[in-house]
Amino acid sequence: MRRIHAPKTRSQLRYRRHLRVRSKLAGSAERPRLVVFRSLKHIYAQLVDDDRGVTLLGVSDGSEGIAVDGEGKVARGKAVGKLLAEKAKAAGFSRVVFDRAGYRYHGRVQAVAEGAREGGLEF
Repeated sequence: MRRIHAPKTRSQLRYRRHLRVRSKLAGSAERPRLVVFRSLKHIYAQLVDDDRGVTLLGVSDGSEGIAVDGEGKVARGKAVGKLLAEKAKAAGFSRVVFDRAGYRYHGRVQAVAEGAREGGLEF
């Protein structure tokens, strides 16, 4: 028998997973949350202070100053992570909490995390 309010689409299932992940972690002013969002074409990353409910800074694969090494979306994801780490270091953040936003830690999401680590962020 089917549940009445069972999620039906992939986006609804991802949103449910994201809520489950968010119940276990939160960002603060000293250690903001690094959130990743990926669409079919692009990838976005931002630092969020959950205490105040404010986005501190954000980067996408269309941002100025992004240096992509190689081809493909995974390479762009790694470049996004590196650029976000550079901007975070300039803003005075060195430690973050990584939020995969309901996505598997695989492919582009993993590349953003690796790029941010290479850029000097700790999580």
